[in-house]
Amino acid sequence: MTNWDEIRTAYQVARLGTVSGAAEVLGVHHATVIRHIDALEARMGVKLFQRHARGYTPTEAGQDLARVAQATDDQFQQLAGRIKGQGEGVSGELLVTSLINFSPLMVGALQSFREAHPEIVVRYLTGTRLFRLEYGEAHVALRAGSAPQEPDNVVQPFARQAVALFGSRGYVERRGKPEGVEALQSHDFVGYDDPDSRAPYAIWMKKNVPFERVVFRAEDGRVQQEAVRAGAGLGFMAEQEGRADPDLVQILPAQEDWSSPLWLVTHVDLHRTPKVQAFLKHLKDYATERDKT
Repeated sequence: MTNWDEIRTAYQVARLGTVSGAAEVLGVHHATVIRHIDALEARMGVKLFQRHARGYTPTEAGQDLARVAQATDDQFQQLAGRIKGQGEGVSGELLVTSLINFSPLMVGALQSFREAHPEIVVRYLTGTRLFRLEYGEAHVALRAGSAPQEPDNVVQPFARQAVALFGSRGYVERRGKPEGVEALQSHDFVGYDDPDSRAPYAIWMKKNVPFERVVFRAEDGRVQQEAVRAGAGLGFMAEQEGRADPDLVQILPAQEDWSSPLWLVTHVDLHRTPKVQAFLKHLKDYATERDKT
């Protein structure tokens, strides 16, 4: 088994279940995918897939091959990520990931970092998926909640973002400003679609606000904030960001149990590289100066 292209093709077919899907991911013609599978099966003397109308299903041998191929592919990705981050200068791609809620902080920090280091190309990845630093999917991750426990990661405490309850001026003019927690029972709220969300303020809402009062529901935090600005209901956001918006009214001050600790996470193999160290220092300085304003 010396042809990695054929093995990688078999892995993608096993992962996606179709020749066309594997061809699209690999950037080859579907006939090439079929040729690779046929050649690999002939060389190994075993069927790797059951062909049927809906696609390809791996046999037991195919599943074994796919597991080994996935591990090998992951190692190649990890190696590529390490090599990309090992340059001596502050240049090349900088991959940073966080939840979309932290984009106001991160976009400003990344842009000012580029101004200081114009040879940097920023790739800012957002989403709820946990990007794997050990496979080179990101150089720096900003994460919220309990301290990350993945092995071989360097974890540094960053901040605890104050979160407060806000409403739009239009909403307050229509419905009035509630005074105290008890008055919230008759107001509309913006929140998560999942009533069991583990976001700190969502846990507080579950205890203090009937779920039927959450009349605008979305999983994306930035969508929730836009809904609050549009007057759909009361909702939570970073206190600094809400206070800076003249169209918002702060309903309740920040509470400790509405926020989560933030952590800066890097992989041990890239932590000491000039690019990563330069950005970590810049981000900390940028956040400190931002908090003063």
